[in-house]
Order: sequence, then structure tokens, then C-alpha cells
Amino acid sequence: MDEKTRELRDIFVDVADDETVTEPQAEARGSLTDEDDRITERLETVIARMRDRYEFDSDFGDDDLHTVVRRFYDGDGDGAIAAVLDSTRHAVFLARTDLHLLRESDSDAPFDLDELRDLLDAEYTVSETAAVLDAAESTVRRYRRIVRTERESRQANGRFRDEFEEILTDVDLEGPMTDDVRETGLEDATDGMETDVSF
Repeated sequence: MDEKTRELRDIFVDVADDETVTEPQAEARGSLTDEDDRITERLETVIARMRDRYEFDSDFGDDDLHTVVRRFYDGDGDGAIAAVLDSTRHAVFLARTDLHLLRESDSDAPFDLDELRDLLDAEYTVSETAAVLDAAESTVRRYRRIVRTERESRQANGRFRDEFEEILTDVDLEGPMTDDVRETGLEDATDGMETDVSF
């Protein structure tokens, strides 16, 4: 221990009135696995409530459905999610519309969606709608499902999507916010201190 270090130690002992220079490490408050399990449970609770309220067309189990939710909010497309689940884009599409998870691109129809809504309200069949809109029946089925999902979500005031976002946004913000607080606290504590100290 050189003289400067000894002087700093003596100053600390005088100020702290304690000869212990280091603090014991705090116990860990949980693990990433615990946090991940908690998030999964919260997602599955929302999914279970949706199952109780709506008739799901997807054959996915809860594990796959919460993967769809997470990947959707990570920005993955249906193809990428399908690859993770070893499934098809159509199966993912059914799952995410069951969960009220729509993208802006879902509204990019090759025909006027308002006209489709009117035909849906008038109870036109898929084939009748396809003839009026001059579109393939598979395309009509897709956009009819999107329109119905929009309506379901609106009737629920977007509640389920909001809950998914809240669960996953809390996770995304927790790390950076905690880091910012730590950095700000450290800056405040060291403000004005001489930092050119050699040990």
C-alpha cells in the first residue's frame, strides 16, 4: 500500500468511523430465468382470458401462442415466426389474428376495405364477395378475417393488445431505465470530485 492509498484509507476510516473499507455484496434479487417465467405467466393469463371470451381458430397451444406474441413485438414477420415454431405463415396469421395482433401492412388490401366491410355487413358469402371485388377467394378470406379482428379488438377497446404491450414494454424498459438511474446517481455522487487519483 503506497502513501496516497494509505492516506485515502485513513480519511475513509476517520469519516466512516469504521475500519471496514468494503461493503458486502448484496444478495441477488432473482434471476433472468425467474423474470422470464413471470413474463410468460402474465402472457398466458391474458391468452387464457382471450380463449374464454373468443373462439380461437388457431391450433397452437399456449406455449406457441406466447411465442407468437413475443416475436410479434420483436418485429418478426409471419415467416420468421413460422420458422421458429416449425409451422406455416398461415398458421401464424390465424394465431396472431386470434390474439388481435395486427400490423399496418394487414390493411394493404388489393381492393377497398370499406367495400369489403359493407359486403360483410350485407352477409355476402366469400364467393359472392370475391365476384364483386374481382379477387381470389383466398384473398377475400384473409381480409374478411382482418376486418373481423379489427372489430373484435375495437369492441374490447384494444384491451388485450394493450396488456400484451404493457407486459413486454415493462421488460424492455426495466434494463435501460435502471442503468440510467445508476449512471445518473453515480454522476451526482462524483460531481466535483477529483478523479486523477492513482492507487
